[in-house]
Amino acid sequence: MKKMKKHFQKIALSLAVLAVTFVSCVMPVSADSPYKTYTFDGYGYTIQTQTAYLPYETLTKFDEESLSGPSDLHVTDDGEIYVADTGNARIIVGDIEGNLIKTIGEGELVTPKGVFVTKDKHVYVADRDAQAIFEFDADGTLLNKYGKPDNPLYGETLDFLPLKIVVNDAGIMFVVCESNTNGIVEISPIEGGTFLGYFGTNLASSNPLIIIRRMLATDAQRAKMVSNIPSTPDNLCIDEQGLIYTVTRGEEYDTLKRLNIAGKNVIEPDTYDDIPAAVAAGNHDNVFMASQEGYIYEFNSEGESLYIFGGADDGSQRVGLCTLVSAIDVDAQDRLYILDADKCQIQIFEPTEFTDLLHQALNLYYTGRYTESKEPLEEVLKMNSMFDYANKAMGRAYFQEENYEVAREYAKLAKDYDGYSDASWEIRNLWLKNWIVPIIWVVVIFMVLKKLVSYLDKKKQILKPLRTAKEKLGSIRLIDELKYAWYFMKHPIDGCYGIAREGRASFRAANILVVIFTIEYMINKYLCGFLQKTIREGRYEIFTDIGMVVIVLIALTACNYLVCTINDGEGTVKKIYCSFTYCLTPYITFIPVVFVLSHVLTYNEQFLITFMYCLIYAWTAVLFVLAVKEVNNYTAKETFKVLCLTAFTILIMALLIFIIYVLWAQVFEFIIAIGGEVVYRIGN
Repeated sequence: MKKMKKHFQKIALSLAVLAVTFVSCVMPVSADSPYKTYTFDGYGYTIQTQTAYLPYETLTKFDEESLSGPSDLHVTDDGEIYVADTGNARIIVGDIEGNLIKTIGEGELVTPKGVFVTKDKHVYVADRDAQAIFEFDADGTLLNKYGKPDNPLYGETLDFLPLKIVVNDAGIMFVVCESNTNGIVEISPIEGGTFLGYFGTNLASSNPLIIIRRMLATDAQRAKMVSNIPSTPDNLCIDEQGLIYTVTRGEEYDTLKRLNIAGKNVIEPDTYDDIPAAVAAGNHDNVFMASQEGYIYEFNSEGESLYIFGGADDGSQRVGLCTLVSAIDVDAQDRLYILDADKCQIQIFEPTEFTDLLHQALNLYYTGRYTESKEPLEEVLKMNSMFDYANKAMGRAYFQEENYEVAREYAKLAKDYDGYSDASWEIRNLWLKNWIVPIIWVVVIFMVLKKLVSYLDKKKQILKPLRTAKEKLGSIRLIDELKYAWYFMKHPIDGCYGIAREGRASFRAANILVVIFTIEYMINKYLCGFLQKTIREGRYEIFTDIGMVVIVLIALTACNYLVCTINDGEGTVKKIYCSFTYCLTPYITFIPVVFVLSHVLTYNEQFLITFMYCLIYAWTAVLFVLAVKEVNNYTAKETFKVLCLTAFTILIMALLIFIIYVLWAQVFEFIIAIGGEVVYRIGN
């Protein structure tokens, strides 16, 4: 489910910055939400939801100290805000009230681009132009300076241009360096800075076309090609467990990564942004990603989108909108801090009650307190019953309580296919445990009764009236023609001979088969099991479906007849139409079985349904080819030629219909416009 379709999401997100405006010149300030908040439903569509975060304050300076070209920020657990004030070559420290606490590194730093603060208040600064990492203590005293790693594995020709930095509890530094495509630089503080290697290297993008071109190209041609090298991460952060998060432009669904200790990505986001700028780990096993344009994405630990909000400022200086985001962080109260490098300000957002409840539920759920998580989830659903993530979490909570029936209902509401499958598996197991013995007894009794009836029929001919009725029914011509469809399915060559030479089919029987096919198709499409359904609940396109079947069958028959006529084919319209409709017999026969299985099987057995579909379509295709060959008395070569010409003719017919439709639509609009003009002039 994961992967519906997603480029439409970005189009919807581009419309997100529409709403009230609020402008203020006094700092710090508060404001209402100037943007809409979105989430994704279970089908992968962007939908609007309650406001998740509201603008809380905006900081442009601490006391009288203004920011100049800031690049990064870090918020400590006690609420201190550390900002890499790049233009002023310092680290400025303040609080949420705009009070200045201290400055660090003045006279020592050159162009600080990244800042990180450990739990013991050691401040690490990534200074690009100084080509070094600076470590300060809590008072701002310089403790260490780490330059370019003196290790050939780093790369002798590579410069050391640190941009962003995080440090784990062991003091190991993870550094993003400009233009270093080898990955994140990992440095130990031992012996003045020991290079440990590269971490979380991105993969070079490639595709079969590029590979073939490089294989065929000469050395000179390859030298002129654009180098296929990995992307350099744009930013990173670290969570409480020591896992590293990175964001990288141009990686699409790998834009956001969560790297384990082996450097392997363990998160699969369901959306991405083209120009990510920063990432921050939340307090509830969640993660935030900010785009340069000011859109903020919140994901859970599995990469599922919770919220998308914010947006780009159009120049009206609205609070809550940004122009060039360079950093994001979260404090202990779940407030978000967004650093806007262009405006030289920090936007602060606070969570709403809706978001607080969801975070509370997340916290309880991921700590294994499933029953307790239901209460805040219920409150979330009272506010927004269509918030699919809450329905999904509620279903998972009921599943952990072994209340599988309710879990399955919530999973269905949330379009949580995995959760629905797991609950259905458990329900089926319980049903089998309760009913397996009675089922065996029913089977045994049925077999005994069958033997008994067979014995009595031999002795007393008790089934003779049924056999007589069956023979009379089979003697009816229409019934015989319909029965012939199953003979056609099993013996297509003889079946085609019967249609073409013996008149074993009629328009009436063929039309009945088409009606049966259409009914089965729509029933299977709209009423199949939840795991097999490919359309949204409550969406019905019955007339479109009927029209599609009729148009395709008519177009196929007409085009094939026209092609066969000019290629010495022996088929008439009746023979071709009847043979094509009889080719639908495998679908008519086996799709009811698929329909029943779709309500019984879980994801673990989905291969059975896939196999059934492959069997149906392959069988139908073989019947179709044989029908064209045998009805028209063609050779294999002639059949292939006619099939290609038929496909081409259908394409041309579709193109003509489309052109006629467009022209007629324009004529219709022209007539409407003239009519409107006439009415307007008469009225005046």
